[in-house]
Amino acid sequence: MDRWRMHRFHPFHELTDMQSEINRAFDVYFGGWPRAAAPERAWTPPIDVYETRDQLVLAVELPGVREKDIHLSMTGDVLSLRGQRGIAAEVPQENYHRIERWSGTFERHVQLPIPVQAEKIRASYRDGVLEIRLPKQEEVQPREIKIEVG
Repeated sequence: MDRWRMHRFHPFHELTDMQSEINRAFDVYFGGWPRAAAPERAWTPPIDVYETRDQLVLAVELPGVREKDIHLSMTGDVLSLRGQRGIAAEVPQENYHRIERWSGTFERHVQLPIPVQAEKIRASYRDGVLEIRLPKQEEVQPREIKIEVG
C-alpha cells in the first residue's frame, strides 16, 4: 500500500523546479547563451531531509564543489549552507561552445522540523554529496515504555 503514502506539498519548491525547466527550455530553443552574455542565474543544490531514530539527516548534492568551498552554520532552528562552484579554469572561456553546468555561488537555509543538538552536528563529504547528521534532542527521541502486567 505504499502507493497511498502521503507527501508534503512544498509550493515554492515546485515553482523553483518550474522556473528551472522554463530556463532549460529557453536555453535549448535559443541554443544556449554565450557565457559572456549569460544572465546571472542562481544555482540551488537539491537537499533531501530525512529522519532516523536518533538523528535528522540532510543529504545535499554538490557535484564539482570542493570541500573547502562549503560553509555550514546554525542559528536557532535554521541550518545555513553556502558555497561556490566554478567552471574549469584550464579551458579558456572563448573556447566554449556551450555551458550547461551551473556555476557560481549558492546559499540554502533549511528550517529544521525538530529540535537538534547543535553542538554535536557532524558533516561528511563524499562523491559530491554532503551528508549532515544532526542528533535529535533527548526529549524528541522515541523511548520504549514497558507495560507492567497486573
